[in-house]
Amino acid sequence: MPPSPGPAGPPPVAPARATERGEHWWPVGVAVATAAVLHVALPASYRLDPVWLVPVVMFTLLAVLIIGDPGRIDRQKTWLRVVTEALIAFVTASNLHAGIHLVTDILTNNKLFANNATGLLATGGVTWVTNVIAFALWYWDLDRGGAAARANRPDVPPTFVFPEMQHSAHAPPDWVPNFTDYLSLSFWTATAFSPTDISAIRRWAKLLMMVEAATSLILAGLVIARAINILQ
Repeated sequence: MPPSPGPAGPPPVAPARATERGEHWWPVGVAVATAAVLHVALPASYRLDPVWLVPVVMFTLLAVLIIGDPGRIDRQKTWLRVVTEALIAFVTASNLHAGIHLVTDILTNNKLFANNATGLLATGGVTWVTNVIAFALWYWDLDRGGAAARANRPDVPPTFVFPEMQHSAHAPPDWVPNFTDYLSLSFWTATAFSPTDISAIRRWAKLLMMVEAATSLILAGLVIARAINILQ
């Protein structure tokens, strides 16, 4: 007589799915698209000609990056780094062009905004917001070698120390910042003129934040002062 079967053991446990590395492209894509649209919204004398140049270049470079590193950002290729920095440099240069023209017009009492405080504030706001996006992209790209490097080597010493790194009880042990965190850093640097709860621990990062804070202070101060003068 065959032996009776024993109690059934526990079902086999499927191997755990590896944690997906890397952040999504869409926050960066939204930021770049916003910068492109804002540049087109500037007065004609502040834009790079022709009017389609900035959007086409930005969207083309962004498409090359997404095609070269589809899905999550995790491919470490030299050419991807070069294209990334070319895109950020173009965003920065196009906004620098607008910012220099705006400051020059304010200081020389240009008639473009002689009696138009609303237009002046709108143009200043567009330039300021694009400046925040540009610096956020630089912080995002330069910290620990960029998004792909952070995805593959999250233990590399950081350039910026975020609260999540100091309060492990409220964040996963392998937490790494993504673009939204760098956008927050850039925004608070431009508004509070300080790093608030995020600390820079590299000298170049401190200098870069000083440049952003000074740029924001000069731009906002001149625009607001000129707008008040027009309204009086």
